[in-house]
Amino acid sequence: MLVMPIAVLFYNDNGLEQFEILLLQGIYSVAIVALEIPSGYIADVFGRKKTLLIGSLLGFLGYLVYSFSFGFIGFLLAEIILGFGQSLISGADSALLYDSLLYQKREKDYLKLEGRVTSLGNFAEALAGIAGGFLATYSLRMPYYFQAGVAFMAIPAAFTLVEPAIHNQMKEVRFRHILQITRYTLYDHKELRFNILYSSIIGTSTLTMAWFVQPYFKQVDVPIYWYGILWTTLNLSAGITSLYAYRMEKWMGRVTTIWLITLFISGGYLMVAQSRSIWGITYLFAFYLVRGFATPTLKDYINQLTPSEFRATVLSIRNFIIRLLFALVGPFLGYVNDAYSLTTALVLAGILFLITGLVSMVYYLRVFRSK
Repeated sequence: MLVMPIAVLFYNDNGLEQFEILLLQGIYSVAIVALEIPSGYIADVFGRKKTLLIGSLLGFLGYLVYSFSFGFIGFLLAEIILGFGQSLISGADSALLYDSLLYQKREKDYLKLEGRVTSLGNFAEALAGIAGGFLATYSLRMPYYFQAGVAFMAIPAAFTLVEPAIHNQMKEVRFRHILQITRYTLYDHKELRFNILYSSIIGTSTLTMAWFVQPYFKQVDVPIYWYGILWTTLNLSAGITSLYAYRMEKWMGRVTTIWLITLFISGGYLMVAQSRSIWGITYLFAFYLVRGFATPTLKDYINQLTPSEFRATVLSIRNFIIRLLFALVGPFLGYVNDAYSLTTALVLAGILFLITGLVSMVYYLRVFRSK
């Protein structure tokens, strides 16, 4: 993600304000939502490798459109293409990893390896932060040209994947079956339902914060050439905790883990909001440390409860809810930022995620303790 350290600056340079920026991201989320659950089901029916390949092709096309667009409409088209591509990838990737381990009778290693995947992704994004910041000194559009090249690399990478024989692949697409899996996930299986609800709220909160980091840098007068470096170190911090997530979760236990994630994620918004100096970046680091720990851990909790034959669909339901919530919350907080202030938007977000996080956590832990 070469473009992330300077994305808000790029949008501003092309005439967009924070409301329009988060509206674009909300539409991106709606594009993901439109195909999220069906794409997970398609991955379960036709195979995860094929689905990942098509998603990679769309990812390349989306950034190609971005590279040659100069306003809201062009960016909108690019976001829709990227949203469709991402919906095909999300869920199928983690499902393929888990089933590969299940085939080797190593499913207990999932959290450790999902943590490595998340960690490597954060390290890669950290290096990209430096590269993207450097490229932006030449032109704010230059990182998008190179991003299209990076996205293209996913296509040959997808060809190298091997799908395990243990995957009990369904033979045909039935819309009724999608509804049955959704009902099973969100209604019949009580523990899975509250796992996904809690995980989705935390996922929405971490996704939302990513789009307020650069406005905060701007508010505290961080020099532009520091954007890439700070973005890099934030992702490195998340990468470190992702790498050791399995050890941390084992040491703390599930109950303490859930409490820590809930309070640090929502509290991060409130602490950043009250700080008007560059030292508030330390609170962002605390937020990203917990974010890196939370992502693989919460995915592992869901995978432990999910049958192999529709694992990608269930993970896609989680991503569906995250993107749906963000599509509702993101543009609203962007409007609050433009109409009032960044501080007001962060405080409102912190209160919102604290309340919803605590409520979903209470139900989650009640079901977990009753087992």
